[in-house]
Amino acid sequence: MPQNDAKDPKNPVRPTRPKNPASPTNAMSPTNATNPIGSATATNSGDPSAAHRYRDLGEAAWSWVLDQVREDDGPWLPETVSENGAKGSSDTVPAKDRDCLYAGIAGLAPVLAEIARQRELTARERSLAAGIVTRLSAAAKDRTEPSLYDGLAGDATALRLLAPGTESVALRRLAELAAPGGWRTTLCFEAGSDAPLNDIIMGTAGVVLTAVWAGGEYAEAIATTGCEALLRVADRTDAGLDWGIGATTESRAPNYSHGTAGVASALAVAGAALGREDFVEAAVLGARHVLSVGRLDDDGFVVPHTIPPSRREVEPVTYTWCHGPTGTSHLFSALAHAGVAKVSGFCVGELRRRCLASVLTSGVPRRLRPGFWDNDGRCCGTAGVGDVLLDAAQDCADFADAESGQMYVRAARVMGDALVERAIRDGAGARWRFLEHRQEHPLLPPNTSWMQGAAGIAGYLFRLARFAGTGPEAAVVDRPDQWWAVPERLRVAGGTAVS
Repeated sequence: MPQNDAKDPKNPVRPTRPKNPASPTNAMSPTNATNPIGSATATNSGDPSAAHRYRDLGEAAWSWVLDQVREDDGPWLPETVSENGAKGSSDTVPAKDRDCLYAGIAGLAPVLAEIARQRELTARERSLAAGIVTRLSAAAKDRTEPSLYDGLAGDATALRLLAPGTESVALRRLAELAAPGGWRTTLCFEAGSDAPLNDIIMGTAGVVLTAVWAGGEYAEAIATTGCEALLRVADRTDAGLDWGIGATTESRAPNYSHGTAGVASALAVAGAALGREDFVEAAVLGARHVLSVGRLDDDGFVVPHTIPPSRREVEPVTYTWCHGPTGTSHLFSALAHAGVAKVSGFCVGELRRRCLASVLTSGVPRRLRPGFWDNDGRCCGTAGVGDVLLDAAQDCADFADAESGQMYVRAARVMGDALVERAIRDGAGARWRFLEHRQEHPLLPPNTSWMQGAAGIAGYLFRLARFAGTGPEAAVVDRPDQWWAVPERLRVAGGTAVS
């Protein structure tokens, strides 16, 4: 283990629940007195009016999404709809990725799981859930794309959430397709190449996280194959280890969705599950590299969006789940889960807190300038930030850290209130329109999907309503890419609520 990087001596591989890794200084507590979110008034106790407000909007958004579902050899969902809202999809036939978690019907599974924690599913919803299970179960037998957000790992996620046990068909297929180098991609990320990808969204890291989350007879083989493949393609740097999206990708997107922060998270979580010290050590080396390319200014921590800076017109630092400290905070909770106490001299709990402090002092969710916070979805916007803040709030409760927990709850509600304010509501339900400032007509059509649209926003609003109504002991519908960030007793793995 590198110098200054320490594991919990009581259990070197998999503690049941480590002591607060933030150290006695309580690094998860707020320290920035200028934080405008932290100065708002709210508590962790039940708030029926807020719960009703968020739930009502979640139901309206879900109603709009449900009305967009089509039928063609099983259910499918157009990703966008025309500007008039309720009618006239811009997609008239199912897309190639119709089944995927990112933008297809698999992405409706976590919403249905959230709804089932609130109320009984309607007959229409039960029929949709059954249709999704039938469609994905059949397609998984022959599917070759492995990834979490566009392939078999996403199938496994949706199937486990809707009908626990049925995910085995997708996991079996992943086991069949596995090779020493990982899983061949079908996504044409690099021209002329089907070489395995590494990241959470499209690659091996997402497959590994899904296998560990789902468990079962194929999980150990899948996770081991994936982690060993990741070690083979790691790039050694002065500080540690680094991964591109692909083995030959020169540019880096070092944060959670496509970069080293996500790969290292997968290695840490799998290392803890499998008792593989080498995987955990590689995760620490990945974290050391992430620290080396980031900034620890102003009691925060941020990593550039792209290295070297993108030639596209993008913010050099963003604050999202995908390319910012929101998602990258999961790396440090993953290390804590694996029993790692420090990285490069910093307590992992402090680094998680620093990530979130940078988000809370950034100005999010205000649209401060063109290109800054033009999205309210899960991947790149407001709902994704809110969801991670609730993870942190519920984790703080385990450490009796009421001050930090209340700060994160306040911030999560600020995100929820922004979604309420920006919603387009009419007789068809509710939806959101994001902005793309680089286009001549920047206002985008409403999106239906889990990661970029109303389905994912509805899922967050349902969770926020549940939290607002019951407090930090509210159940969490956990998913492959975040389950370790919340206490074990709160995780429901979705399934039993829906089946």
